[in-house]
Amino acid sequence: MIDKIEIEKAKTLLDQNNIGEAIALLEKLVEDPSIENKDVAYYVLGNAYRRGNNWQNAINSYSRAIELNPSSPAKEMRASCIKILDFYNKDMYNP
Repeated sequence: MIDKIEIEKAKTLLDQNNIGEAIALLEKLVEDPSIENKDVAYYVLGNAYRRGNNWQNAINSYSRAIELNPSSPAKEMRASCIKILDFYNKDMYNP
């Protein structure tokens, strides 16, 4: 139950654009071995990293969420991040 409350708190922090605080809270949650909704925490952590333009950590967090729950919405977000990065990388090489 506590983990759900903390995840909602992190979502609220993201809504308030307190990305650093949200990341700190979520990183603490994913390190807690007793958390039940770890896949959700990783998904929200991925969202926080994405909002902070930390694409590598976002993809890593989404990947971890998918490992824990293959039907996680992180699957779509991870694919979206990869498409965005592929677009930017291709664009960098075009004059």
